[in-house]
Amino acid sequence: MTVSRDPAPGTGPAHLPDGPADASDGPATPYGAAPVPAADPAAVLARLGHSWTWVLGSAIATLVPGILILVWPDGTLHVVAVLVGLYLLVTGAFRFVETFAREDHGERLPGLLLAVLYVLGGVLCLRNPLQTIAALSLIVGIVWVVSGILTLYTAIAARDLPHRGFVLGIAVIGIVAGIVVLALPSESARALTRLLGLWLVLLGLAEVALALAWRAALRRAGITGPHDPARTT
Repeated sequence: MTVSRDPAPGTGPAHLPDGPADASDGPATPYGAAPVPAADPAAVLARLGHSWTWVLGSAIATLVPGILILVWPDGTLHVVAVLVGLYLLVTGAFRFVETFAREDHGERLPGLLLAVLYVLGGVLCLRNPLQTIAALSLIVGIVWVVSGILTLYTAIAARDLPHRGFVLGIAVIGIVAGIVVLALPSESARALTRLLGLWLVLLGLAEVALALAWRAALRRAGITGPHDPARTT
């Protein structure tokens, strides 16, 4: 789940002290400073992770598989496993990028752990898509419980976290979803498939609300429009 820092207007290029420069030596830099790279990958990922549209994309990546599973409850276990595996892999990629939106490096660890957890779960689902519904539920349940706990920790520990209530709500939904999926018996594949789809839809809707709240926070900070972090040059 996205846990972005308070939006702040972007800063312009830093002022460089005057000093002699030789045109043959390339662009002038401060004394003793290394040349600034044209594009810092971490800065690009941070700008992307700050964007409310990136948060919305993560929500859609959760919502769509849930809807497909609900409207196609008679789909084979192979199809369900592939949908869930792709959901976990795509969500892991979103979580990885969102990690760079956090300025405090100490707060990035839970995000990185989340990304690794989702990717690992996705690989396990896709590695053997003909596995039993019990195994599939076990993988998804563990991912949701651990993800919810890490998100809950971040929501409580992060300083100056906007829309903290939304993040706490998503964390609780994830924990409850994981516990329910792990606790229910696995005799009925159809029932568990519907349950997975329902929880995916609920998590997706919660993340849509979070994306809209983040958009409102960006507007209040006055960095929408041409200064929206979603826009890159």
